[in-house]
Amino acid sequence: MDMSCPHQYMPRRQALAAATGLVTGTFLPLAGASRTAASTPAEESALTAAAEYTNPVIWQDFADIDVIRVGDTYYASASTMHYSPGAPVLRSYDLVNWEIAGHSVPVLDFGAKYDLNGARGYVRGIWASSLAYRPSNRTFYWLGQIDFARTYVYTATAVEGPWSRLTTISTPYYDAGLLVDSDDTLYVAYGNTTISVAQLSPDGRNQVRTQQVFTTPPSVGTLEGARFYKINGQYYIFLTRPANGQYILKSSSGPFGPYTMRQVLLDLRGPIPGGGVPHQGGLVRTQSGAWYYMAFVDAYPGGRMPALAPVTWTSDGWPVVQLVNGAWGTSYPSPAVPTPPRQVTPLIGVDTFDGTTLKPRWEWNHNPDNTKWSVDNGLTLRTATVTNDLYWARNTLTHRIQGPTSTATVQLDHSAMRDGDRAGLALLRDSSAWIGLKRVGGTTRVVMVNGLTMDGNWNTTGTGTEVASAPAPGGRIWLRANADIRPGAARPGTFSYSTDGTTFTRLGPAFSMGNDWRFFMGYRFALFNHATQALGGAVRVTRFELSTP
Repeated sequence: MDMSCPHQYMPRRQALAAATGLVTGTFLPLAGASRTAASTPAEESALTAAAEYTNPVIWQDFADIDVIRVGDTYYASASTMHYSPGAPVLRSYDLVNWEIAGHSVPVLDFGAKYDLNGARGYVRGIWASSLAYRPSNRTFYWLGQIDFARTYVYTATAVEGPWSRLTTISTPYYDAGLLVDSDDTLYVAYGNTTISVAQLSPDGRNQVRTQQVFTTPPSVGTLEGARFYKINGQYYIFLTRPANGQYILKSSSGPFGPYTMRQVLLDLRGPIPGGGVPHQGGLVRTQSGAWYYMAFVDAYPGGRMPALAPVTWTSDGWPVVQLVNGAWGTSYPSPAVPTPPRQVTPLIGVDTFDGTTLKPRWEWNHNPDNTKWSVDNGLTLRTATVTNDLYWARNTLTHRIQGPTSTATVQLDHSAMRDGDRAGLALLRDSSAWIGLKRVGGTTRVVMVNGLTMDGNWNTTGTGTEVASAPAPGGRIWLRANADIRPGAARPGTFSYSTDGTTFTRLGPAFSMGNDWRFFMGYRFALFNHATQALGGAVRVTRFELSTP
């Protein structure tokens, strides 16, 4: 999962080097992995292929991808660490265009630190986990370990939810891959360097057996990020070497091995200039029998972006990633799939907070206090915390940034703020900045603040410095943040405001977004409202727009 915290798993971060020259294998039509359903002849005849797609297929932060197909629909799950709800489920009909359908973990009820109650859960929570579909009971399963303490299993009959906790298992399945075998048995591959396989009870609630099946050779180093497949009667465990390689284990003797290992890619040039090597993802088979590998590319400050490449197979059953000029292609022919039943919901655009629930594009920084916010054709954020530290403030609502550059604009009614309140729009990570409103002595000003920082243990080291301000007449204002998340030297974030929604005025200097990988999650746009004196104030957000040039 590319984790590097002070715990028992400490993956090495190898330097990114030149591309390998992997040989293109011949296509071998293999049976579908047991996590996918077969297509009908009518579906086969309806297959269509657009010209090309471009990588990354999603220029937003969705890491540790697990990808499956159920009928004509593709689903993917991703890591979200301390954000709540956790473990988003993405949906696609063509492997290229994706929408956020829901979340597998409705609330991070794993301890007070996930509520910002006396402790904090930054860079904990939802790490690499697994998404699977069980045809026998038409149920989706999410499985992941939390805090190296235990494993949680959630289920739903539709990815939109409701998701509910099925069980907890005392063995923490680190970087788990869940396999629904062809005989309906549930297996889990997991571990770091030492790889194990567990068998679950038929109801998925308990561990029946676990056994070590592979020890990574010292010459390879760290392997983790397991994905588990059964293809043509062979068992495969797909593993990543963070952050520059991908390997696969194969067994002809059953899920408990023995396994042999082969390198899939190492130091392969990726499709994002200045970004890293595509790694840690999953394999998926289309309705027509074509295979694809969906991985992520380290591309900070934005995070880890999903990229897609076709896969062929050698005659003896090993996968080979198809390259373009010795690199992971920036474009490939689009997958041949049936005509999608509808267009997916774009990951950018306008949200007017219509209805009474948040759309799945939104995730809170830690669990919210649900008594302090509401959606009713507009988002109301009442102050939930008295603090001068945004990293301790509850009910900060976040949205992924669209790459390579994008702009977030919010319309905000601040007439109900109280003295001492702070509300606005942030570029949020372990080094942050924001534009927003400060109410002092009955007067409200619009300010730009930078210098919000954390150390490597995610403790606050800076609560921010006001570097620019202007009057904020009336009760309504528009705030804007532009983020250039292309990996490189500048990585600027800039802020502006408007009193009429048309003419925007720049406020403050450019903010250079940090690109250290250790926070793992990329920068996000964040809406916040917290008190520094007493609770009781509120702001109302009536419109949020995420746009690209």
